Amino acid sequence: MKIFVCTSRYLYHTAEPIIEELERCGHEITVPNNYDDAGRENRIKAEQANDYPAWKAEMFRKQSAKVAANDAILVLNFEKEGKPNYIGGATFLEIFKAWELGKKIYFYNPIPDGILRDELLGMNPVILNGNLKAVG
Repeated sequence: MKIFVCTSRYLYHTAEPIIEELERCGHEITVPNNYDDAGRENRIKAEQANDYPAWKAEMFRKQSAKVAANDAILVLNFEKEGKPNYIGGATFLEIFKAWELGKKIYFYNPIPDGILRDELLGMNPVILNGNLKAVG
């Protein structure tokens, strides 16, 4: 299965062992935008503020294409700044695009409580509870 891994850039460090495990299971993995440099967005925002909106729009286009090119997405929703099972704005957009395109949606952890909980429930993700063997 072709899987696009989605997560907050602040959680990229959690992705490597999961990606390796999925690849060992025979899945083809697409990594998030800027996976090779999680700090790139903050630098662009600080150093090239005028160019940042266009850069961010290009990241949205790239993530949309990545969702479309894969069979499924896997959302790595870990704790961030004391918020359990965190899902940020860009990841929410990836989830919505996957739902819109009829792609399989996996969450590594349960749906977080919060303002978007009902919307996430409506997209009917498969909750893995950390069990990558359930992907497929």
